[in-house]
Amino acid sequence: MIVITLSKVPMSLRGDLTKWCQEVQTGVYVGNFSARIRDLLWERITKSIGNGEATLIYSTNNELGYTFRTTRKDKEVIDLNGLPFIKHLKSSPGSVKHGFSKAAKLHRAKKAQKSRLSQANSVSSKQRITNLVAIDLETTGLKPVNSEIISISAVKMISEQQVEKFNRYIKIKSEVPPNIQKLTGLSNQLLDSEGESLEKALDEFQNFIGDYAIVGYNLLFDQTFLNAAFIKANKQIISNRMIDLMPIVKKDQKFLDNYRLATVLKNYEIENGHLHRSVSDATATLDLALKLIKNGKLRI
Repeated sequence: MIVITLSKVPMSLRGDLTKWCQEVQTGVYVGNFSARIRDLLWERITKSIGNGEATLIYSTNNELGYTFRTTRKDKEVIDLNGLPFIKHLKSSPGSVKHGFSKAAKLHRAKKAQKSRLSQANSVSSKQRITNLVAIDLETTGLKPVNSEIISISAVKMISEQQVEKFNRYIKIKSEVPPNIQKLTGLSNQLLDSEGESLEKALDEFQNFIGDYAIVGYNLLFDQTFLNAAFIKANKQIISNRMIDLMPIVKKDQKFLDNYRLATVLKNYEIENGHLHRSVSDATATLDLALKLIKNGKLRI
């Protein structure tokens, strides 16, 4: 009699065995055939087993009356005075060597990059801070599909003691809603007298920010409007690195009543004299970014 056990092998191999054996239990095959067929089946098993395992037990002329073979890599069949025994191995000779997979290489690369960034942050904090620009927009609504930008502002670091500010009002054909006028202080009359075209403002904005890393609070809102505006003006959207401070603040301050900009600035003891004025909000956002950098919560 011959017994074969299989685990985690291809279904095609199981199908081959049923031609010669009976599957009396899942993965356990029993048969009675010649030594030649047995050896041919075992050869077929070892070639087609993939990552699975197989053990063969069959009758033979020794004191036990049987012997066995196995493909398991954590065990080895040894012969002691004509008797088969199983030797348990501490380490599999064919086991996978860890650290050579793509995931392991990626992990090591990320770890090395993190180490390099940490060193760079410690020796070049001045350069890091001066390559930073905060932006803020005022709009007539919440969605660029039916709303327009009425103000674009940006504040960037020139040095640790000096910043440069950018502010442009945008002329629009539609009416500024009364609630937006009250919130921002921007009216159609002011936009007509002090504003400029969207195309010109976008060009000047792009020149101002250069390749600086951009920070903002709830930056996705501003980025969505900017992307829509650049597309509308048939211009290429900006590709600067974008850093939203909101998720960083939420992680740093888990128990605030809310995460509106005014609440966050008060918590970090940052003054903003004119809330919902884009240039003032951008200045306060830059101050917030600098404080997060100083506290080790933000790395540029």
